Amino acid sequence: MKSLDNIIDEFAKLPGIGRKSAMRIAFHVLEMEDEELLNFITILKEAKEKIKKCEICGNLTENDICEICSDEERDSSIICIVKDSRDIIAFEKSKTYNGLYHVLGGIIDPLNGIGVDDLDIDKLTKRLTGNVKEVILALDPSLEGETTSLYLSKIIKEKEIIVSRIASGIPMGGNIEFSDIATLSRSLEGRKEI
Repeated sequence: MKSLDNIIDEFAKLPGIGRKSAMRIAFHVLEMEDEELLNFITILKEAKEKIKKCEICGNLTENDICEICSDEERDSSIICIVKDSRDIIAFEKSKTYNGLYHVLGGIIDPLNGIGVDDLDIDKLTKRLTGNVKEVILALDPSLEGETTSLYLSKIIKEKEIIVSRIASGIPMGGNIEFSDIATLSRSLEGRKEI
């Protein structure tokens, strides 16, 4: 059936969804009541329309400024640089970090056409003012993550700010978003100055 194949093909395009999972999801959607399906579609559409990037850090938010950046209880002298908002969610679950974040929107990856100009580095450098004392590099421990960390550490050190990176509780080639809370906590606590 062409219509069923189209649904399966679309779900299979989602990250982490293989053909079998896409088929299960497609059948589930087809078995939904009309009202339930319309509600599901409405929720997706509203989320796509409402969610945007924070004007300060680049985290996902429904407001101009995210809850983390607008929280006056957070330590504004520390900024933790992450690849994307999924990493912020992982760190926030660990409940061990109370500073601010900056979302790069990726990492330097020349093989996939991602260079320095594709990352949100300009906004980061504007944030590195007198109040910021330390920047934590919390990028995936991969060759691309290492390259990005090295590039950023040179820029940040020029501003005479301490640059540290999370400890290596996360294995080389691993992803922060999939790390458990204990590993993330140890990584932050064991960070080293670069």
